[in-house]
Amino acid sequence: MTRQGYNTWLNGYVIPKWGDCTLQDLQARPVDLWLQSLDLAPKSKVHIRGLVRALWEFAMWLGDVPIQRNPMELVTIKGATKRMKRPRSLTVGEFQQLVEQLDEPFRTMALVCVCFGLRISECLALKWSDVDWLNGTLSVERGIVHQVVDEVKTPESQRSMCIDGEMLDVLKMWKQRTQFSAQGDWMFASPVQIGRLPLSYAGVWRALRRSALKAGIGHLSSHTFRHTHRSWLDAVGTPVGVQQRLMRHTDIRTTMNVYGTAATADMRQAHAKIVRLALARA
Repeated sequence: MTRQGYNTWLNGYVIPKWGDCTLQDLQARPVDLWLQSLDLAPKSKVHIRGLVRALWEFAMWLGDVPIQRNPMELVTIKGATKRMKRPRSLTVGEFQQLVEQLDEPFRTMALVCVCFGLRISECLALKWSDVDWLNGTLSVERGIVHQVVDEVKTPESQRSMCIDGEMLDVLKMWKQRTQFSAQGDWMFASPVQIGRLPLSYAGVWRALRRSALKAGIGHLSSHTFRHTHRSWLDAVGTPVGVQQRLMRHTDIRTTMNVYGTAATADMRQAHAKIVRLALARA
C-alpha cells in the first residue's frame, strides 16, 4: 500500500475501533470478528489486516512487545483471492460513444488513460514537463491520491513511454486550450485550485458517470480504461511480453508474461495501434 492508503485505513477504521486499546488487545480472534463485521470488500479487509500486522512487526522491532508469532498471521479473510466484480473493458464502439459525451479536459484524460493504460492517480499527476515533445515520450513520475502527491504504485510503474504522433497532436491541442500550459503546470490542472492542484478524482468520477449514462453504456470506473487498454492490446495481437512492459507490471504473472523484455519498436507499434482504435482511425 502507499502512504496515503495506510493513512486511509488507519484513520478511517483502525483508530476509531482500537485507538483506546493497547497493541496487545489486537489479538487474532477479536480482530477477525471485527473484520467480519465491516461492510467492506475482502481486498479492503486484507489491506487493514496488513496494516495491523505491520504495527505488530514495528512494535516487536522497537522492543515494545516480545518477539513472537504475529497474531495477524492467524486472521483469514474469506474471499480474499476472489474478485467481487468482473473487470470491465470497453469495446471500441462503447469508448467512442463515451468520448462523444465527454467535455474537456475529461475527453483528453480518457484518451490518455486508454492509450497508455495509466491508473487515474498517475494520469491526474501528469505535468507538462513529463512530455518530451521532440522525442515523443511520456514520463510517468508520480501519483496523486486524495490530492496528496506520492510515488507511483511500483518501481516498474515509473517509466518513460512512447507517444504516437496522433496522440501527441491530442496533447498539443489540449495544451493550447488550457490556461495552465507552463512546463511545471499540471496537465489536468483544477481551475478551482487556480492550477495549484490537478482535478480531484471525485470530479473525474462524476464526469465519467454522467457521460456514461448519456452514452448508454452503463456503469464504469476510471480503472475501466486500464482494463480496456489491456484487452485492446490483446485484440491487436500484441505479444504478452510487450503487454507486460506497456502495462508496467512488476510481477510477470500479473500480465501472464512469457518473456521479460520487449523491444522498443514493438512497444511503439502496439501503442500506435491502440491510439488508432481510440481515435477511430482505420
